[in-house]
Amino acid sequence: MNNIAVTGASGFLGKALVRTLKQSPRYIPIPMIRKGCANDTIEIDLSTSFEVEKALREQQVEVLVHCAARAHILNDTAQSPINEYREVNTHATIRLAQQAAAAGVKRFIFISTAKVNGERSELGHPMTEFVVKSPIDPYAISKYEAEIALARLAEETGMEIVIIRPPLVYGSGVKANFAALMKLSQTALPLPFGAINNQRSLISLENLVDIIGCCLEHPSAANQTFLVSDDDDVSTTELIIELANAYENRIKLLPIPTSILGGLLKVLGKKNIAERMFGSLQFDISHAKQTLNWTPPYSFKQGILKLVKDSEAQ
Repeated sequence: MNNIAVTGASGFLGKALVRTLKQSPRYIPIPMIRKGCANDTIEIDLSTSFEVEKALREQQVEVLVHCAARAHILNDTAQSPINEYREVNTHATIRLAQQAAAAGVKRFIFISTAKVNGERSELGHPMTEFVVKSPIDPYAISKYEAEIALARLAEETGMEIVIIRPPLVYGSGVKANFAALMKLSQTALPLPFGAINNQRSLISLENLVDIIGCCLEHPSAANQTFLVSDDDDVSTTELIIELANAYENRIKLLPIPTSILGGLLKVLGKKNIAERMFGSLQFDISHAKQTLNWTPPYSFKQGILKLVKDSEAQ
């Protein structure tokens, strides 16, 4: 049995990962949380000068999965957002990885973001792991800088680094824009979103947890970077329809041209929303599929059905 430490174990992704690891006879999950009290947890606050090397060594951690982060925040009001992101997502990540290497951890899995590759792709031309331009979004910058530093650390220490870049993750407990779409899909009123012909990559929480599980031990995952998704890109229109179907709601979508909707949103100061609603953002996951012999276990439709079923059960 392998001891697997998980940061952010009380969060959206970390909680789901720990729950899955507990169901496996191969692994013992060790949650890393801000307020650790049980013997099988490690206390860590990424915003402080933490010290976890001793705890990682005593717990005989084989693999550390770093899920915790300062999440992407729309309309960030921090005086210097990039510094806030860097403190947690870059500097704290490197401190954690250095302590993990010193404690004898064999593999460090870093949950980065597909936003490292950019904010928009050309329709029908998904992006690969190769970063053409450095990201401009503060959240993505902080993640990308951590990726670069982790690669250097792997060379210096021999600890294996695995980087996973997920796009928008949906699942039980999802918030922000996706939660807003879930509410929209339940309305009885006509919506002007019937003619959005973009394509966006998404990944269900279950599929993301599955590929993390695949990367825990797979020998070919060492020192690799993987873009991941459901491998079933959809338009915003298709997403709303699929959500409505899952809610058994006969939604009415009006085919209003996106040029009109986009112009209206920009006038209202909602340019970012327009880009997310109407722009394409596709990622090629061939590298993950071929290198790991991995296929997402859940289809997009199955992921949406599970999301809605779980949300209605809460």
